[in-house]
Amino acid sequence: MAKRDYYETLGVTKNASEEEIKKAYRKLAMKHHPDRNQGDSSKVAEEKFKEAKEAYEMLSDAQKRAAYDQHGHAGVDPNRGAGGGEGYGGFAEAFGDIFGDMFGQQRGRAGGGRQVFRGSDLSYAMEITLEEAAKGKDAQIRIPSWDACDNCKGSGAKPGTQAKTCGTCNGSGSVQMRQGFFSVQQTCPTCRGAGKVIPEPCSACSGQGKIKRQKTLEVKIPSGIDGGMRIRSAGNGEPGTNGGPPGDLYIEIRIKKHDIFERDGDDLHCSVPISMVTAALGGEIDVPTLAGKAAIDIPEGTQTGKQFRLRGKGIKGVRASYPGDLYCHIAVETPVKLSEHQRRLLRELDESFKKGGSKHSPSGDSWTDRLKNLFS
Repeated sequence: MAKRDYYETLGVTKNASEEEIKKAYRKLAMKHHPDRNQGDSSKVAEEKFKEAKEAYEMLSDAQKRAAYDQHGHAGVDPNRGAGGGEGYGGFAEAFGDIFGDMFGQQRGRAGGGRQVFRGSDLSYAMEITLEEAAKGKDAQIRIPSWDACDNCKGSGAKPGTQAKTCGTCNGSGSVQMRQGFFSVQQTCPTCRGAGKVIPEPCSACSGQGKIKRQKTLEVKIPSGIDGGMRIRSAGNGEPGTNGGPPGDLYIEIRIKKHDIFERDGDDLHCSVPISMVTAALGGEIDVPTLAGKAAIDIPEGTQTGKQFRLRGKGIKGVRASYPGDLYCHIAVETPVKLSEHQRRLLRELDESFKKGGSKHSPSGDSWTDRLKNLFS
């Protein structure tokens, strides 16, 4: 009987990604696994299981997949997917990455079969000013690091003694656990994957072979960075176990509260107080920017809340092509601590306003009308 198309077997398209192929295979493998199908349906399930396994073995290999795409079944070895005939040989290899993930197995290996583990990532919070965020800076930070113990020279054993091969795993760092008809490797619970045990630990490092110290790192803060962004420093996290790679250091940026500006993305906002005389008569005033001062013209009759936009006076973000803008929000100040003479002048001015009617009060009529409607 002719073989089914491998893509059809797994239920994926010909342009499916490796991850999509893997997920489809996992679903079929779990559905038709011999341990899950007993009785009359076991033979049918077994055949479908083998069929899915063969399709996965071909399509998960880039070279085999390319040959299959070009020549079909004739382009690949028809006996390769059978694995071990009736006995599921090649099952562990085909399922290693899938069931290894399911049972939490670490697949890394160091010399001699020991399991290796990647070190944990570290997080560091750095607080910078708004000016530093806008311009960028070179900074130094101190983080914990691990150095080899001077007392035991990194062995973890008390001077004059040495580590011994673990009797539980015989130095392999892992033990086999049966799961139905197949076995799963797990980290040795005695040596925790090291393959060795230390009968007499070093007193200086408690058998770890390393001592925590502090080290200084140079960190480049890019211009335009914003609060909440992270900088990755590769390899500066916790060291790996049994020769595994170290983790990474993530530096989280926090922006200090600024006395004048508030940041909104690449834009800046600030409140600009002006006197009621300037608001009434107009004039030119200076406003602050991150690069110095800038002048804006206040038109006659400016009200509180009026907004002025200064293009390009904001911050150029990390991924932006152009800087943002600066928005100046006008706040008209009411005079305080007046002298008697000033009070008299203001009363005279108020009387003259009243005589002039509503033309001096741009929102007076609308406010009066709203009050009438409210109480009518």
